[in-house]
Amino acid sequence: MDYRIERDTIGEMKVPKEKYWGAQTQRSKENFQIGTEKMPIEVTYAFAQLKKAAATVNHSLGKLSQVKMEAISQACDEILEGKWNEHFPLVVWQTGSGTQSNMNVNEVVAYRANELLKEKNMEDRVHPNDDVNMSQSSNDTFPTAMHIAAYKEIQSKLLPVIEEFSKTLMEKEKQFQDIIKIGRTHLQDATPLTLGQEISGWRAMMEKSHSMIHESLPRLRNLAIGGTAVGTGINADPTFGDKVAEQLSNQLGIEFVSSDNKFHALTSHDETIYVHGAIKALAADVMKVANDVRWLASGPRSGIGEITIPANEPGSSIMPGKVNPTQSEAITMVVTQVFGNDSAIGFAASQGNFELNVFKPVIIFNMLQSVRLLSDGIKSFNDKCVKGLEANVEVIEGFVQGSLMLVTALNPHIGYEKAAEIAKLAHKEGLTLKEAAVKSGYLTAEQYDEWIDPAQMVHNR
Repeated sequence: MDYRIERDTIGEMKVPKEKYWGAQTQRSKENFQIGTEKMPIEVTYAFAQLKKAAATVNHSLGKLSQVKMEAISQACDEILEGKWNEHFPLVVWQTGSGTQSNMNVNEVVAYRANELLKEKNMEDRVHPNDDVNMSQSSNDTFPTAMHIAAYKEIQSKLLPVIEEFSKTLMEKEKQFQDIIKIGRTHLQDATPLTLGQEISGWRAMMEKSHSMIHESLPRLRNLAIGGTAVGTGINADPTFGDKVAEQLSNQLGIEFVSSDNKFHALTSHDETIYVHGAIKALAADVMKVANDVRWLASGPRSGIGEITIPANEPGSSIMPGKVNPTQSEAITMVVTQVFGNDSAIGFAASQGNFELNVFKPVIIFNMLQSVRLLSDGIKSFNDKCVKGLEANVEVIEGFVQGSLMLVTALNPHIGYEKAAEIAKLAHKEGLTLKEAAVKSGYLTAEQYDEWIDPAQMVHNR
């Protein structure tokens, strides 16, 4: 492999000749050979937006030339187009402030900007620290990139998927609105409801989760930019943070603001915990829906079997014809990961010491993983399972007719204790509920038919 020599304040480093990064990125690559988890590309793209905005503002403040600003901006635009993804190789497990990833972006932007300047035969040269990182520190840029990346991914990926899933559930709710089934509480038979009503609960969960996540998102519009090293804003114009936030708002169409307390913004990640908490609530609801689906589809002959799920693939390598609830299993595994991520985020965010939290990379890695997994998982569950749900009407009707809990409708007429006596008699002697009711002598067959009507029991009269 051919190398070139790059230099930083520690000394010289060999860098692969075809790579755009510099000495600090190479040091990180060699010093942190830990795991395979790479810094999410979404963070890199957020950094590119930030570096472009910072260059624009520094130029407006008279600190950066027009030539350098344009070269930096073009390099950032090319990063955002995905042209240089291969030049961001660093792992999550690095310096807790994300310094190496900030410098990775600074070095790649500077290298590409200098290529552009050379192509135009210009003598100006862009320096990764002095120009690309001007008026900034890793301590304020990395948390700024964290918020930008998380906000964009939640807004563009997760919320639309929840909306689509809610739409499917609404369609199923309407499709099954007249199918009366037996309800279950404590895994035991309860009074009737419609299959549509049951699914309406799932739909309401998704709508509520969507609302809570949407309402939490504005917390991420507060940015640390302008705080530089410890929150005082040293080496930056006093207006820099506000102006960068305004420029980012123009670039992204999202109303960002520079935090009114930079000391908080550098050392605390309570906003991320708050937003991920809403995402965790979504995950909890998704777990519930997925488990309901696989229980209701259990069987097909030895389980509940009230609904059927699509046969997407063979369910067993040994049992022919078996169909498993694989989409439910996949999404519930996603949920367990999200719950783990929430614990990791919460613990990492609690570890801010003095002026800086140094667990930033693992926080944003887990946040973005949760968003990505839930976005993909819910879409798969929706498209490959829920859209294909069908009601097994014969089974549903059989359960309704055989249920002893229809006896609940007799309470207003003969009282709780006599109704319970009828249910116990039916269960003990293997009678239908109607047979037991007539045998008890507490009511006639005609009264039973009048008072026990599952269709009337699914509505509050």
